[in-house]
Amino acid sequence: MNTKSTVASTSAHAPESGTTFIRQGSLLVVATVSGGVFMTLTQIVANRWMEPVEYVIWCALLRVFLLMSIPSAGLQIIFAQQTAAAVTDVRHRQLTTTLGATFRATFYIWLIMVAVALFAQAQWVSVLKITNPAALWVTVIIGLASLWSPILRGVLQGLQNFTGLGRVLILDGVGRFAAIALILWLGGQAAGGMTGALIGQGVSVLVGAWLIRRLLFDPGERMEWRPWLRRVVPLTLGIGTIQFMSNADVVYVQSLFSSEKTLLYMPAAIIGLALVTFTTPLAAVMFPKVVRSAALTQDTRAVRQALTATALLSGAAALACTVLPELPLRIIYFSRPIYWAAAPLVPWFAWCLVPLVLANVLLCNLLAREQFAVVPWTSLLAVGYGVALWMLNPRLRLMAEMDAFRTVIQTLGAFSLLLLALTALFTWREKVRTAAPVP
Repeated sequence: MNTKSTVASTSAHAPESGTTFIRQGSLLVVATVSGGVFMTLTQIVANRWMEPVEYVIWCALLRVFLLMSIPSAGLQIIFAQQTAAAVTDVRHRQLTTTLGATFRATFYIWLIMVAVALFAQAQWVSVLKITNPAALWVTVIIGLASLWSPILRGVLQGLQNFTGLGRVLILDGVGRFAAIALILWLGGQAAGGMTGALIGQGVSVLVGAWLIRRLLFDPGERMEWRPWLRRVVPLTLGIGTIQFMSNADVVYVQSLFSSEKTLLYMPAAIIGLALVTFTTPLAAVMFPKVVRSAALTQDTRAVRQALTATALLSGAAALACTVLPELPLRIIYFSRPIYWAAAPLVPWFAWCLVPLVLANVLLCNLLAREQFAVVPWTSLLAVGYGVALWMLNPRLRLMAEMDAFRTVIQTLGAFSLLLLALTALFTWREKVRTAAPVP
């Protein structure tokens, strides 16, 4: 490949129109929603054949699985960024080298997780109220897929191969649904549900690896790892903040209350997770465009478009959950009316997550531009959120379940608003800085 001609042809491209952005965003939204539909069908199948206690354990383990992916959360961003900026032969070969080394490094991280689970198995089983230890170990195995999946999706995102990325997302949902439906029909419970999730995630990872197979086997180039790590660490901490705040509450509630009491929290949390899943794809579309525009010193309207579309989608979803809070519960849990009692928590979840998904867009924009000054503050905020939940322990134990659950959700909402304000402040500062005339 001719480097000069590549750069010249790339630089000649005008910024993509809003129509192109919306079309690609719509494609990814459709793929994400399709995957989300199958995830919802998985919930329907699970609550149909799982015992209620096993169901809440399964929901908590799914969030543990998402938390295990935090070490790779920044890797999706970094590979989206590095792939989008690989406009020369040298950068392309460096990308190949980085991919191989990162797969090996994340495998070693996963081995550490295995060791932690092995030596603290009794504690994990007790905290999460697990009835069958096999469920814990299947979750640990999925951890490897959770570490590799962001790498593959990041490369597809950076290539702007949104069709391939959409296929990966859909296959994850379809494979998970089919496997869980079969296993639960045969009598499986929480451990069987996690096995189905493992199958779905495994198929998704294999397809993603196949789509980028040329990058995996192309010749490499010597990498300067220190600058690369200086980008990976803040990206991991920044995106890890969103990941932690999106999932920590479910694991926290499961550890604090009995499985019988959390029956009213998990259904509302599932609706909240669906809202986050539905409203985040546009940020994924935005990220490589911001990276490429920064690399080629071009202007882009992707940030404004993503923020506006996300605000409209999340606001509409939250409004629908406020007007008809019981409707999504009746759809998902039509065979278990006991879960419909979670309806009062649904609007709280929806509105408290709106600032979090908006903050995600602004944070992705800052990270795409390598404005890492925001990261120490977001990390401090995530730590503060965890401390706040821990300090609520004595008070929550004395409250009625619904009041306690509402307090947990309100705490999430308060810290989500703080995160939105923080990312908005740094976004405004960056805009002022770039708009200032150069002396």
